[in-house]
Formats: sequence, C-alpha cells, structure tokens
Amino acid sequence: MPKLWNETIDAHRAAVREAILDTTAKLVAQGGLRSVTMSQIAEQTGIGRATLYKYFSDVEAVLLAWHERQVTTHLQQLAGIRDQTGTAVERLKAVLEAYAGIARQRHGGELAALLHQGEHVTHAERHLHGMLQHLIAEAAEAGDLRGDVPPAELAQYCLHALTAAAALTSQTAVARLVAVTLDGLRPLP
Repeated sequence: MPKLWNETIDAHRAAVREAILDTTAKLVAQGGLRSVTMSQIAEQTGIGRATLYKYFSDVEAVLLAWHERQVTTHLQQLAGIRDQTGTAVERLKAVLEAYAGIARQRHGGELAALLHQGEHVTHAERHLHGMLQHLIAEAAEAGDLRGDVPPAELAQYCLHALTAAAALTSQTAVARLVAVTLDGLRPLP
C-alpha cells in the first residue's frame, strides 16, 4: 500500500506544479513580467502562498521552470519529426520548418533576457545542433547536400539563419527562409 500512496502524492505534486507553471504563463501573457506576484500566482492557481513557496522561491524561478518545460517539449517535437520516415533532406527540411516556426513564436524583450540565460537553453541548443549536424551528415553522405563544409558548421549556419524567423510576419515568409537556408546546403554545381 505505501507504493500507491507515494504514487498518489507524486501525481498530486506534479499536477500542482503544472498548474503553477500554466497559471504563471497566463498571468505574464495578460499583464507582463513585472506585474506578476507570488500572491497572484497562488490565488489564480487555487493554492495557498505557503504551498506555492514549497514549490518555487519566486516568480523568476516559476518562469524558468515554465521555460524549461517549453524547451523540453520543443526538443521532443523536433526529435519526433527527425525520426519520421523519408530521406535525410526531407527530414532536415521538416525539422528546419518546425524550428523556424518555434523561433517565430519566441518572446522578446525582458522576458527573453530572463528566460534564455539558463543552462537548460545551452543544453537544448547543443542537442538541436547535434540533431541538425547528424541529419546534414547523413544527407551529405547520400550526395544530397554539400560535403565541402563540415556538417557542424552547416548546422550552426542553419540555426543562425533561422533566428531571422522571429521577425517574420507570415508562415509563407518562414517557408521562404527555410528554402533559402536549405539552398545554402546544396552541393555546388
């Protein structure tokens, strides 16, 4: 019986944590980063402030945990796309399109400065770089992409090129950016 009790407690804690993260994200979207307080988070989540402080020390800690969850979800999404069937170039294009779509939705300003400083972001960038590098190497071996530049450099090129998606206003523009980026990977005539 103790195992069932522990599983129930763990599930409850996980649900409370998720509710805190979701509520905080909603409050930031409504009023901005500076307007959110721990009292608001507790009230909107439906928990006491003391309970909230058992999970997180301050609003910044909640936001960093929310962002880490978002980044993990994005990486899982990109890995799922990478693992689909098709040629390496087809899978690379699909991953680049999805990544550009994610980059287009990025938050800016003060919130981005706060959230993008964590170790989880550095880890995610390394993971994504490795994912792209592997796909590029696979496509280069098949003769579909250029082989005169190391795959690691081409992966870095893709990541930097697609950060421009954050400033684009339409999905059509994002598709054009991905096409131009892929053209830079094609073998020289």
